[in-house]
Amino acid sequence: MNAVQTYRYLQPSALRAAGLDLQTCGGPAANPRFFAGFLTAPAAAAAGLLAVAEVARTRYHQPVSPASLDPVVTGSRGRLRFESFSGCCGVYARMDVLPAGLDGEISGHGTTNVDVNPPLREALARVGGIEPLHVAVGPDDLTVSTMDGAVVERKVPLPGRWLRGFAEVHVLTAGFEPRAEIAAAEAAAFLRRLPAAGDRSVLWAVPAGRTLRLTSRPAPGAVCLAGAGRLAALRGLLRHARTLRVYGPAVRAGSPAVPSTWELDTGALRVSLTLSPEPYRGFSGEGAALAALAGDDVVDDAELVGALLNWDPTIDVAALADAAALPDERVRAALAQLGTAGRVGYDVADGAYFHRVMPYDAGRAERDNPRLVGARALVERGAVERDGEHATVRTDAETYRVRRHPDGAYSCSCRWWARHRGQRGPCRHALAVSMVAAPVGALS
Repeated sequence: MNAVQTYRYLQPSALRAAGLDLQTCGGPAANPRFFAGFLTAPAAAAAGLLAVAEVARTRYHQPVSPASLDPVVTGSRGRLRFESFSGCCGVYARMDVLPAGLDGEISGHGTTNVDVNPPLREALARVGGIEPLHVAVGPDDLTVSTMDGAVVERKVPLPGRWLRGFAEVHVLTAGFEPRAEIAAAEAAAFLRRLPAAGDRSVLWAVPAGRTLRLTSRPAPGAVCLAGAGRLAALRGLLRHARTLRVYGPAVRAGSPAVPSTWELDTGALRVSLTLSPEPYRGFSGEGAALAALAGDDVVDDAELVGALLNWDPTIDVAALADAAALPDERVRAALAQLGTAGRVGYDVADGAYFHRVMPYDAGRAERDNPRLVGARALVERGAVERDGEHATVRTDAETYRVRRHPDGAYSCSCRWWARHRGQRGPCRHALAVSMVAAPVGALS
């Protein structure tokens, strides 16, 4: 289901003689202006924005005609972030323009959509050398025209899958650690050796000296690379990059496929692609946020924590916990709840959450997660009977056995668990058991 929102642009985005004029919509004013100034690495910024826009218009699994979805842009203290998901929701792209990349003032804070239209993409592709690139995020003034005047109105469907993807990605990447860092020359050689677009194999990258070596099996220290052709959007930025950093969760021999983040750093900006565990899997169905959303107090905690967010480039969970007088774990659960509305993200390079603004709807978590709805219904009907580390869950038609393992993970006798083995989040029966007796965050 799409969440259709109406965005108003004064005019199309364009690359003018004075610089890049990105038209935005939404925010605290009709057409806010988050930033006006030069980007200190114009060619790299142009290449990075093209990469984010390219991901937004690409469907890597079962390719179809290009989409026309606009990337999301957030302006905060000393930083601009551009984000998008692929049409299949299996690739999450982000460009972070860092303080070193900005020669101007962040004059406002907010989140909106940016109109990256075909003429603008063509103009960005021609940026090179030391040509100055001036960015005005929003129009130069807030003059309002009549209904028949200069205001351009367009409806942009923001897919529900994007919002679900935002919620899942920040929970998944919060568990990542840096796994490898290689110089740009080695990164270029590595990317050239990757299988072509359309390859659906699941490979593993292992640090080997100054580069990365591909293997077919996981091992400690390895990073999953599923559908290697999905990294193609990074190639346009290689000539500007200093390093390639790779992030992922801890794995061992026999581990299943997992997500990973691949990030090019130019010094002034970072462009990253986060890949889903398998090419056919979109982030919107991963179920990673379900455990955090299961707590009784999570909605109220999210309201409190959301009011305390103040546009810092990174969110200090410990400081936020002190300000909210809540345990760290409840703050993280509240951030997961806010993530269901896209209000927070996670930056693997900083190892911290960041703030963005989208309309917050406390009921979205329920609507977007039918397993959560089903689990709450089971609890309300008294369908869960605990027996130590085991539990019986009785539905109208079946009886299921749920077991909690020493590592905190749950297994269930239902078909969902037999099919996914816990790799797509908990089933509704295990989630219901966790609601009855386990603390928030205990479910794996």
